[in-house]
Order: sequence, then structure tokens, then C-alpha cells
Amino acid sequence: MVVGVIEYRIDRNSGVDTYMQLVQQTKRAMRLGALLPGDRLPTAKQVVNATAINPNTVLRAYRELEREGLVEAVRGRGTFVTGSLARSEASADSRLRADLVAWMRRARDSGLGAEDVAALVDSVAGECFARPETDTADTSEEEE
Repeated sequence: MVVGVIEYRIDRNSGVDTYMQLVQQTKRAMRLGALLPGDRLPTAKQVVNATAINPNTVLRAYRELEREGLVEAVRGRGTFVTGSLARSEASADSRLRADLVAWMRRARDSGLGAEDVAALVDSVAGECFARPETDTADTSEEEE
């Protein structure tokens, strides 16, 4: 049994519910391949000791991940990753990641801080991944 490598960090000023921060961080670790199917998540007690949050918050996050089919709780043994969100394009040794690291270093060397870079990335991601605003219901009515 492998215990997946994940260290939860809680930002109490983010405005995001604590349990959702755990869910998001777990999914991020799964996307990056840090957590793989068969890995065991930290116990609620381990998370509580590391983050000083309520154990029920950890259990709520794990239940949400289980509801989404990404983990499975095995009574007396722990909570295990069952699904995968990892994509080879996002792996630690991918060319895409290497390009991103190089870009981030250029941004830092240009004087941008982490918050500047995050704002820029969010802005560009919003532009690149936005869905076209088409309403198929209105289109089908017009054709009749």
C-alpha cells in the first residue's frame, strides 16, 4: 500500500470552503500524477495534525471525492485513489511543462510576481478556454 504524496495547504483568506480546498488540491495532485490509482490519501488525523482543521471537514472532502468516483473509503484501511485525472501532457517530464517552466522563469526575470503571473495566466486561460456563447435551443426554434 502506497501513501500518496500530498501536503494540504489551507488558505483561510481565500474565500473557498476548506473542504473544497482539500478537494481541489487532491484533484490537482491527481492531474499532475502525484496521486495515482491505488495510492492512499492521508488519514483524517494526519490532515488535522498538519492543517489544524476539523476532522469532519476532511471527511466531507473525502466523501465528495468518493461521490465523484475518484477515491474509495475502505473501512479500517483508509481512503484510496481509484480514478485518474493524470494526462501525459501535464506530467513532470512533459515538453509542455518544460515550456511552462521556462515561461514562468522569464516572467519572474521580467519582474512579475507570483500574483501577477497568476492573474495573467487566469486571464489568458479564460480567453483560450472560453466556450462560444451559442444557444442551441434558440437556433432550433428558428429553424421550425
